[in-house]
Amino acid sequence: MILISALQRSQELVPPASGLDVLTVPFIVIAGVLGLVIGSFLNVVIWRVPRGESIVHPPSACPRCGTPISARDNIPVVSWLILRGRCRHCSEPISPRYPLVEAGTALAFVAVAVGAAFGLYSWVVVPASLYLAAISIALGLIDIDTHLLPNRIVLPSYLVVAALLVVAAVITGEWDALLRVAIGCAALFLFYFVLLLIYPAGMGFGDVKLAGVLGLALGWMGWPALIVGGFAAFLLGGIFSIALLATRKAGRKSGIPFGPWMLLGAWVGIFFGDAIATGYLSLVGLI
Repeated sequence: MILISALQRSQELVPPASGLDVLTVPFIVIAGVLGLVIGSFLNVVIWRVPRGESIVHPPSACPRCGTPISARDNIPVVSWLILRGRCRHCSEPISPRYPLVEAGTALAFVAVAVGAAFGLYSWVVVPASLYLAAISIALGLIDIDTHLLPNRIVLPSYLVVAALLVVAAVITGEWDALLRVAIGCAALFLFYFVLLLIYPAGMGFGDVKLAGVLGLALGWMGWPALIVGGFAAFLLGGIFSIALLATRKAGRKSGIPFGPWMLLGAWVGIFFGDAIATGYLSLVGLI
């Protein structure tokens, strides 16, 4: 009954949907443009951080001919299309991942802005949500590539997300939300840590550290977001693993990165946590 009360209480914290208006549309467009720019930077992060390289020096250059990439050839998505996916100087193919990351980040930023516009969460947490969207893309792809979740991204995220949520609490006066933030962080961190102790082969400490960051964000969004977001990671990851086994694209001992599913599950909780929790409670006749 305590859990049910917590789920019902958290629904009161979500403001009513406001929809799109003359003020929010420009904000959403700006969010998309910002996403393109940040996506270009994320390409650098995804490539250099796992290799222990600086993300600010040297400037980006063609890996084949070494020619620095000029400003005109560094416009997100547009430059890749104009160059037809090849280096201007040596015609070396440029991976389509670069424009996809840029476009994907733009779409993620737009989704965050639209979520706030329709009242899924307050505008004051948009900065924290945009930051979470950016690291979700970077960490997800790095984990897929290397099966690692670098401390250089995860550990500073505790401070960044926490600071942005404290600012949100100062603006709104929702100090009780910070208690949920702390509980969410501790709960997910400890839960994943216990899983690591029980089955070390199936969980890395990077997953444990990432869980704490996700717990911060989900805790602010409410108890339904925290519970649904935490559970969705295992549901989605389990479905994907079963599909790989069924199609024989992976074996029982294959290493499958779990970070992307943790991140995707967290976003399911952020966007759909209240709806899923309400639907479940209604289905079992508890509300």
